[in-house]
Amino acid sequence: MALPAQGQTTAPFKGKIRKCLKWGMVKDQSLPLPEAFRKLKACGYDGVEPSFKHVKDADSWLAASKETGLVIDCVVGAGEPDLNAVIDLAKKLGGDSILVTTGYDQKKTWWENWKESQAKIKAAGPHGEKQGIKVLIENVWASFLISPLDMQHYVEEIAHPFVGVHYDVGNVMRWGVAEHWIQVIGKHIGKLDIKEYDLGVAMKEGMSAGFKKPIGEGSINWAAVREELVKINYTGWAAAEVAAGDWDYLADVAQRMDKVLGIV
Repeated sequence: MALPAQGQTTAPFKGKIRKCLKWGMVKDQSLPLPEAFRKLKACGYDGVEPSFKHVKDADSWLAASKETGLVIDCVVGAGEPDLNAVIDLAKKLGGDSILVTTGYDQKKTWWENWKESQAKIKAAGPHGEKQGIKVLIENVWASFLISPLDMQHYVEEIAHPFVGVHYDVGNVMRWGVAEHWIQVIGKHIGKLDIKEYDLGVAMKEGMSAGFKKPIGEGSINWAAVREELVKINYTGWAAAEVAAGDWDYLADVAQRMDKVLGIV
C-alpha cells in the first residue's frame, strides 16, 4: 500500500538512522534465534530490542547476533526492579542502552511518584556509565510525564550524562504533538520508538484504537517530525513498536519506516 508523500523529496536520514524493532513484534518465536534474526535482516532491520524477560539464555542471543550481524542495540527493562541487572544484560549482548519507564502509583502523591522514580533511575546512572550503557526513559501512557516540559525537567533534575529519553513518537499524540516534543527535549533524545496514531479513530473507537493505523497513515505529521530531527542532527536507532505479525508484515513495517523517516 502506498504511503502519503507528505512533501518528502529527499532522504535526510539515509545512513544516519538504523532500523530495529521490538522482539515482541515477531509473531513466530518458535524459530531458532539465528534463523529468526536472518529473517529480520531480510525484512530490512539492522537490530532488535528484546525485553529483559525475553532473554532466558543470554549466550544464545549473543551467539545469534554475532552469527547474523543483527544488532541487539537495547534491552527493554520497563517495570524491572533491578535496573543494574538490565544494564549488565545489555552490555553482555553488545547493546548501548536500556529502555525504562516511570510508572504512576495513584495511591501516592504526584511528588512522591516524581521523586521516587527519579531516585531509582538516577541510581542506575553511574552503573550505566561504567558499563557504557545509556538509561533511556520512554514516554508512556502512565498519566505521568505527559508534556514535553515534564520530561525535560524530569531528566534535567536527574542530571546524569547517561540518562536520557527513548522518545516514542506515537505515544505523545494522545496529549500532544509529536514534533513539538522534539523541539523541547531534542538534546535528551537517545533513541526513537516508531508507531502511528490516528486521532479520528481514537475519538470514535477509544484511545487505544488510535494505534490501529499503519505507520504513515494516521495523524502524525511525519514531515514535521523529520524536520525537527534534522534540526537536532539526530543519528542512531529507531525501533518499530507496533502489533506483532508475520514476516511480510514486518517487511512492510520496515518499508514504512524508511519512508516516514526519510531513510530512503
